[in-house]
Amino acid sequence: MWLVIAAVVIVVAVGAIAWFYTQRQRREHLRTHFGPEYDRAVRETGSPQKADSLLAERARRVKDLHIHALSAEQANSFATEWKRIQALFVDDPNGAVAAAERLVTEVMSARGYPMADFDTRAADISVQHPRVVENYRTARALAERRDRGEAGTEELRQAVMNYRALFEDLLATDKGAIRRAS
Repeated sequence: MWLVIAAVVIVVAVGAIAWFYTQRQRREHLRTHFGPEYDRAVRETGSPQKADSLLAERARRVKDLHIHALSAEQANSFATEWKRIQALFVDDPNGAVAAAERLVTEVMSARGYPMADFDTRAADISVQHPRVVENYRTARALAERRDRGEAGTEELRQAVMNYRALFEDLLATDKGAIRRAS
C-alpha cells in the first residue's frame, strides 16, 4: 500500500516538474523570439502567462496566413520607390511621411499580410519582425501627430526612419535575392 502511494506521489511530482519545465522552455522561446515585443505583451496583459498565451496565439494565427517573400522585381521596384521617398523628404517632409506609410503598407500587402486595422497589422508583423515592430508603432504615432499638425520636421524625419527600419526588414526577408536600389 505504501509503495503504491509513494509511486503515485513520484509520478505526480515528475509530471509537475515536467509541466513546469515545459512552460519555462516555452516562455524562454517566446521571450527570445519576440524580444522587446514580449516585454510589451507582459506590460499590456499584466502577466507573463497571459503574454505567453497572446504571443503563442498570434504566432499560430500568422502561421496560417500566406505570407511570402517578394520577387526580386517587386523588391527592386519598392526599393526604388523608397529612394524617391527619401529624396522627397527634403522638399516635402509631410508628403514623405505619408508616402512612406503608404509604401510600407503596400509591401506588407504584397507579402500577403492582411490589411486589417493597424493594431492587427502590427501584431501580425511582430511575429516575423519582432525587432522592428515598435518602429512601426512609433512611426504610426508620429504620422498621426503629423495628421493633427502637431509634428515638427525632426519628428517627421524620425517617422520616416522608423518606417525605413520596417521597410528594410520586410525586403530583407527574401534571403538575399533582392538587389537593393541604393
